[in-house]
Amino acid sequence: MTVARRDTDAMRALRGLEDGRSSVRLRAALAVGTEPDPRFVDKLVERCAIEPEFFVRDMLTWALTRHPVSLTLPELLREVRSERAQARSQALHTLSKIGDRRAWPAITWELLSDAEDDVARSAWRAAVVLVPGGEESALAAMLTTQLGRGERETQLSLSQALLALGEVTAPALHAATTASDPRVRAHAIATQRLLRDPDAGFGLAIEEAKRVVALAGAPGTDDENRADR
Repeated sequence: MTVARRDTDAMRALRGLEDGRSSVRLRAALAVGTEPDPRFVDKLVERCAIEPEFFVRDMLTWALTRHPVSLTLPELLREVRSERAQARSQALHTLSKIGDRRAWPAITWELLSDAEDDVARSAWRAAVVLVPGGEESALAAMLTTQLGRGERETQLSLSQALLALGEVTAPALHAATTASDPRVRAHAIATQRLLRDPDAGFGLAIEEAKRVVALAGAPGTDDENRADR
Protein backbone atom coordinates (compact mmCIF):
# COMPACT_ATOMS: atom_id res chain seq x y z
CA MET A 1 0.00 0.00 0.00
CA THR A 2 1.44 3.37 -0.99
CA VAL A 3 1.91 6.26 1.44
CA ALA A 4 -0.75 8.24 -0.43
CA ARG A 5 -3.24 5.38 -0.11
CA ARG A 6 -2.53 5.01 3.61
CA ASP A 7 -3.04 8.72 4.12
CA THR A 8 -6.34 8.63 2.23
CA ASP A 9 -7.60 5.69 4.29
CA ALA A 10 -6.50 7.38 7.49
CA MET A 11 -8.36 10.56 6.68
CA ARG A 12 -11.46 8.59 5.74
CA ALA A 13 -11.36 6.72 9.05
CA LEU A 14 -10.90 9.92 11.03
CA ARG A 15 -13.89 11.49 9.28
CA GLY A 16 -15.87 8.33 9.94
CA LEU A 17 -15.40 8.74 13.68
CA GLU A 18 -17.55 11.89 13.48
CA ASP A 19 -20.27 10.45 11.23
CA GLY A 20 -23.85 10.79 12.44
CA ARG A 21 -24.45 7.05 12.03
CA SER A 22 -23.22 4.85 14.85
CA SER A 23 -22.57 1.95 12.47
CA VAL A 24 -20.17 4.11 10.46
CA ARG A 25 -18.41 5.28 13.62
CA LEU A 26 -18.07 1.68 14.75
CA ARG A 27 -16.48 0.62 11.46
CA ALA A 28 -14.19 3.65 11.56
CA ALA A 29 -12.98 2.77 15.08
CA LEU A 30 -12.39 -0.81 13.96
CA ALA A 31 -10.39 0.42 10.97
CA VAL A 32 -8.31 2.74 13.16
CA GLY A 33 -7.49 -0.11 15.53
CA THR A 34 -6.72 -2.50 12.71
CA GLU A 35 -4.18 -0.12 11.18
CA PRO A 36 -2.74 1.84 14.14
CA ASP A 37 -1.30 5.23 13.34
CA PRO A 38 0.08 7.83 15.81
CA ARG A 39 -2.09 10.45 14.13
CA PHE A 40 -5.20 8.66 15.39
CA VAL A 41 -4.51 8.87 19.13
CA ASP A 42 -5.69 12.43 19.78
CA LYS A 43 -8.90 11.90 17.82
CA LEU A 44 -9.65 8.58 19.53
CA VAL A 45 -9.25 10.10 22.98
CA GLU A 46 -11.28 13.13 21.98
CA ARG A 47 -14.07 10.94 20.61
CA CYS A 48 -14.18 8.79 23.76
CA ALA A 49 -15.23 11.87 25.71
CA ILE A 50 -18.32 12.54 23.60
CA GLU A 51 -19.31 9.25 21.90
CA PRO A 52 -22.92 8.49 22.94
CA GLU A 53 -23.02 4.78 22.03
CA PHE A 54 -21.53 2.27 24.46
CA PHE A 55 -20.47 -0.28 21.83
CA VAL A 56 -18.70 2.43 19.81
CA ARG A 57 -16.90 3.65 22.94
CA ASP A 58 -15.76 0.11 23.60
CA MET A 59 -14.33 -0.11 20.07
CA LEU A 60 -12.60 3.24 20.57
CA THR A 61 -10.98 1.85 23.71
CA TRP A 62 -9.88 -1.25 21.81
CA ALA A 63 -8.39 0.95 19.09
CA LEU A 64 -6.43 2.90 21.71
CA THR A 65 -5.02 -0.32 23.17
CA ARG A 66 -3.63 -1.10 19.72
CA HIS A 67 -1.44 2.00 19.79
CA PRO A 68 1.87 2.37 21.67
CA VAL A 69 1.44 3.04 25.38
CA SER A 70 4.03 5.79 25.10
CA LEU A 71 1.50 7.72 23.00
CA THR A 72 -1.77 6.80 24.71
CA LEU A 73 -0.79 6.96 28.38
CA PRO A 74 -0.03 10.71 28.59
CA GLU A 75 -3.29 11.54 26.78
CA LEU A 76 -5.37 9.29 29.03
CA LEU A 77 -3.76 10.63 32.19
CA ARG A 78 -4.80 14.11 31.15
CA GLU A 79 -8.34 12.93 30.46
CA VAL A 80 -8.87 11.53 33.96
CA ARG A 81 -8.65 15.14 35.18
CA SER A 82 -11.22 16.37 32.67
CA GLU A 83 -14.30 18.29 33.82
CA ARG A 84 -16.39 16.05 31.55
CA ALA A 85 -17.56 12.95 33.43
CA GLN A 86 -17.61 10.72 30.35
CA ALA A 87 -14.05 11.70 29.52
CA ARG A 88 -12.91 10.68 33.00
CA SER A 89 -14.89 7.44 32.95
CA GLN A 90 -13.76 6.28 29.53
CA ALA A 91 -10.14 7.21 30.15
CA LEU A 92 -10.18 5.14 33.34
CA HIS A 93 -11.82 2.26 31.50
CA THR A 94 -9.13 2.40 28.82
CA LEU A 95 -6.36 2.54 31.42
CA SER A 96 -7.76 -0.62 32.99
CA LYS A 97 -7.61 -2.35 29.60
CA ILE A 98 -4.05 -1.20 28.94
CA GLY A 99 -3.00 -2.30 32.42
CA ASP A 100 0.17 -0.22 32.65
CA ARG A 101 0.86 0.34 36.35
CA ARG A 102 2.57 3.64 35.67
CA ALA A 103 -0.99 4.98 35.64
CA TRP A 104 -1.55 4.02 39.29
CA PRO A 105 -0.70 7.48 40.77
CA ALA A 106 -3.56 8.93 38.71
CA ILE A 107 -6.12 6.78 40.57
CA THR A 108 -6.80 9.34 43.25
CA TRP A 109 -9.25 9.42 46.14
CA GLU A 110 -11.19 12.05 44.18
CA LEU A 111 -11.77 9.56 41.35
CA LEU A 112 -12.55 6.63 43.65
CA SER A 113 -15.21 8.75 45.33
CA ASP A 114 -16.29 10.72 42.25
CA ALA A 115 -19.82 12.10 42.51
CA GLU A 116 -20.63 10.53 39.13
CA ASP A 117 -21.33 6.82 39.58
CA ASP A 118 -20.02 5.94 36.11
CA VAL A 119 -16.69 7.57 36.90
CA ALA A 120 -16.41 5.95 40.32
CA ARG A 121 -17.20 2.50 38.91
CA SER A 122 -14.53 2.92 36.24
CA ALA A 123 -12.07 4.09 38.87
CA TRP A 124 -12.77 1.04 41.06
CA ARG A 125 -12.20 -1.32 38.15
CA ALA A 126 -9.02 0.47 37.09
CA ALA A 127 -7.71 0.54 40.65
CA VAL A 128 -7.86 -3.23 41.16
CA VAL A 129 -6.02 -3.77 37.87
CA LEU A 130 -3.33 -1.15 38.47
CA VAL A 131 -2.71 -1.38 42.23
CA PRO A 132 0.93 -2.23 42.97
CA GLY A 133 1.75 -5.30 44.99
CA GLY A 134 1.60 -4.61 48.72
CA GLU A 135 -0.95 -1.80 48.45
CA GLU A 136 -4.04 -3.98 48.08
CA SER A 137 -5.07 -3.68 51.74
CA ALA A 138 -4.91 0.11 51.63
CA LEU A 139 -6.98 0.13 48.46
CA ALA A 140 -9.54 -2.20 50.06
CA ALA A 141 -9.85 0.18 52.99
CA MET A 142 -10.47 3.08 50.60
CA LEU A 143 -13.02 1.16 48.58
CA THR A 144 -15.02 0.10 51.62
CA THR A 145 -15.72 3.76 52.36
CA GLN A 146 -17.99 3.63 49.29
CA LEU A 147 -20.11 0.71 50.55
CA GLY A 148 -23.83 1.39 50.46
CA ARG A 149 -23.47 3.92 47.67
CA GLY A 150 -25.91 4.13 44.76
CA GLU A 151 -28.26 1.59 43.27
CA ARG A 152 -27.77 -2.10 42.52
CA GLU A 153 -25.44 -1.66 39.51
CA THR A 154 -23.09 0.60 41.45
CA GLN A 155 -23.11 -1.63 44.52
CA LEU A 156 -22.44 -4.71 42.38
CA SER A 157 -19.47 -2.96 40.73
CA LEU A 158 -17.98 -2.11 44.10
CA SER A 159 -18.46 -5.64 45.40
CA GLN A 160 -16.80 -7.03 42.28
CA ALA A 161 -13.84 -4.71 42.76
CA LEU A 162 -13.46 -5.80 46.39
CA LEU A 163 -13.78 -9.46 45.44
CA ALA A 164 -11.06 -9.01 42.83
CA LEU A 165 -8.69 -7.93 45.62
CA GLY A 166 -9.33 -11.19 47.46
CA GLU A 167 -8.87 -11.99 51.14
CA VAL A 168 -7.04 -8.73 51.89
CA THR A 169 -10.48 -7.09 51.90
CA ALA A 170 -11.72 -9.16 54.86
CA PRO A 171 -10.63 -6.81 57.71
CA ALA A 172 -12.08 -3.71 56.04
CA LEU A 173 -15.33 -5.52 55.24
CA HIS A 174 -15.60 -6.79 58.81
CA ALA A 175 -15.19 -3.26 60.14
CA ALA A 176 -17.91 -2.01 57.78
CA THR A 177 -20.42 -4.52 59.17
CA THR A 178 -20.61 -2.38 62.31
CA ALA A 179 -21.16 0.93 60.49
CA SER A 180 -24.03 3.14 61.64
CA ASP A 181 -25.59 3.26 58.17
CA PRO A 182 -27.73 0.15 57.52
CA ARG A 183 -27.06 0.36 53.77
CA VAL A 184 -23.33 0.16 54.44
CA ARG A 185 -23.77 -2.79 56.81
CA ALA A 186 -25.98 -4.67 54.34
CA HIS A 187 -23.57 -4.08 51.46
CA ALA A 188 -20.60 -5.19 53.58
CA ILE A 189 -22.38 -8.38 54.72
CA ALA A 190 -23.41 -9.22 51.15
CA THR A 191 -19.85 -8.73 49.92
CA GLN A 192 -18.50 -10.89 52.74
CA ARG A 193 -20.80 -13.69 51.66
CA LEU A 194 -19.70 -13.36 48.05
CA LEU A 195 -16.09 -13.47 49.19
CA ARG A 196 -16.80 -16.81 50.89
CA ASP A 197 -18.97 -18.10 48.05
CA PRO A 198 -18.17 -16.44 44.70
CA ASP A 199 -20.93 -18.43 43.01
CA ALA A 200 -23.65 -16.86 45.15
CA GLY A 201 -25.69 -14.28 43.26
CA PHE A 202 -25.32 -10.64 44.28
CA GLY A 203 -29.07 -10.03 44.19
CA LEU A 204 -29.81 -12.81 46.67
CA ALA A 205 -26.82 -11.90 48.84
CA ILE A 206 -27.81 -8.24 49.16
CA GLU A 207 -31.48 -9.00 49.86
CA GLU A 208 -30.54 -11.51 52.55
CA ALA A 209 -28.07 -9.04 54.03
CA LYS A 210 -30.78 -6.37 54.17
CA ARG A 211 -33.03 -8.77 56.07
CA VAL A 212 -30.22 -9.55 58.52
CA VAL A 213 -29.64 -5.84 59.16
CA ALA A 214 -33.36 -5.14 59.53
CA LEU A 215 -33.81 -7.97 62.02
CA ALA A 216 -30.71 -7.00 63.96
CA GLY A 217 -32.03 -3.49 64.50
CA ALA A 218 -28.55 -2.20 65.33
CA PRO A 219 -24.98 -3.09 64.37
CA GLY A 220 -23.13 -5.71 66.34
CA THR A 221 -26.14 -7.64 67.70
CA ASP A 222 -26.13 -11.39 68.17
CA ASP A 223 -28.62 -11.93 65.32
CA GLU A 224 -26.37 -10.22 62.82
CA ASN A 225 -23.28 -12.01 64.07
CA ARG A 226 -24.97 -15.40 63.90
CA ALA A 227 -26.25 -14.75 60.35
CA ASP A 228 -22.77 -13.78 59.22
CA ARG A 229 -21.12 -16.98 60.39
